Amino acid sequence: MTSRADAELNELVELGDRILAMATKGGATVAECLLRSGAELSARVRLDKPELVEEAAHRSAGLRVMKGKRVATTSTSDLTESGINRFVSDALELVELSQEDPFAGPADAALIGDPAKAPDLDLYDPKGGGVDAAQAIEIARAGERAARGFDPRISNSEGATFSRTAGGVALCLSSGFRGAYKGSYQSLSVVPVAEDDGGKKRRGYHWTAKRFLDELDDPKAVGEEAARRTLRKLGAKPVATCEVPVVFDPDSARSILGMLAGCVMGSSIWRKSSYLVGREGTQVASSLVTVVDDPLIPRAPGSRPYDGEGLASRRNVVVENGVLRTYLCDSYSARKLGRESTGNAARGGSAGVSSSTTNFILQPGTDTNAAIVKGTKRGLYVTEMMGFGFNAVTGDFSRGASGFWIEDGELAFPVSEVTISLNVDELWKSIDALGSDLDLRTATAAPTLRVAKMTIAGSG
Repeated sequence: MTSRADAELNELVELGDRILAMATKGGATVAECLLRSGAELSARVRLDKPELVEEAAHRSAGLRVMKGKRVATTSTSDLTESGINRFVSDALELVELSQEDPFAGPADAALIGDPAKAPDLDLYDPKGGGVDAAQAIEIARAGERAARGFDPRISNSEGATFSRTAGGVALCLSSGFRGAYKGSYQSLSVVPVAEDDGGKKRRGYHWTAKRFLDELDDPKAVGEEAARRTLRKLGAKPVATCEVPVVFDPDSARSILGMLAGCVMGSSIWRKSSYLVGREGTQVASSLVTVVDDPLIPRAPGSRPYDGEGLASRRNVVVENGVLRTYLCDSYSARKLGRESTGNAARGGSAGVSSSTTNFILQPGTDTNAAIVKGTKRGLYVTEMMGFGFNAVTGDFSRGASGFWIEDGELAFPVSEVTISLNVDELWKSIDALGSDLDLRTATAAPTLRVAKMTIAGSG
């Protein structure tokens, strides 16, 4: 970490200490402060011309105070002396008005981690934060040019966007915990458009994202892959209603995994808003399925040295060979469920705490994507899903989809305007193939997967 970055983090911690002292002096029995600083840049190019450049820097503070069993949270981006005074006094005023909650309280002091022992997860790339607007435009332009020049059938573009963000976060707790670290993330997406014979426009896209700038895919390669994905959609049509195996590519598989993430949150369990209530220790998926939540992967997008309550980060096995092993809890949901936190607290800008995933990963199998398709005699290969048709309480799932029809182990023709449905409890239990193509571009990540049978609602 650079000395400038260290100085920024030290400033945040010093400010946090001042805010905690003011809050406890004002009568709070517990005070917890989250401070952020950073900068973002986003540049979009369309048809070779810059269309949008947005750049912003931010500094903010969030405060959670407790007085007995009463809790209040506030936030501010006004870090002047008067702004901080008003921010703290607002929190102290609000806590007097709030209702008591018997489950309120800070994290168990015995579980709080030692920030000095926190691992260095290599989350910050100063080079990424150094990309200026002109460089960002050129990166986006290179991606879009590659897509538009790939094939004359690419007739238009919805643009290419390069974004980067870098910043620091500090957590200061009245229990004595002081922790701070920096992170960065950058991405490039390209969205070309092609026109069908009937005049219908088909949009495809491809993207790359990493914490370190030098690990991004080459812009030319991103643009060319975006063009390939667009062209293969030409001539898409619906298929007749049927029940067949469905193969989900990594992007659509990630969406399926995201639904499971919401259902294993401790907050969903105590609210009884999940179909997985009371299912710990039982089979909830195929024996091929192992899902982990792992915040300790170096350079991964969801990694962090400690959670939002100061607990040391730890790897949790959520589903093991199809068996549900644990729910993911912060301290509050853990108390509600009569257990300990799993180190899954996340703290929002207002310093409010909730349970959340980190790097939530469906562990890959050994088959290639091509081998899974080849092993599917007849079925649907899904590359995109539209709409949101999922009931977390019942598990009912139905969404619009597009992709390709599989015939005799080959992608035969593009498919659009179909709906896929199956209760997710059955969906997870019916997974009969897992790919080896896991890519940690995002914090929720899955490889290619195949569900043995789903209902496809098509043209009749």
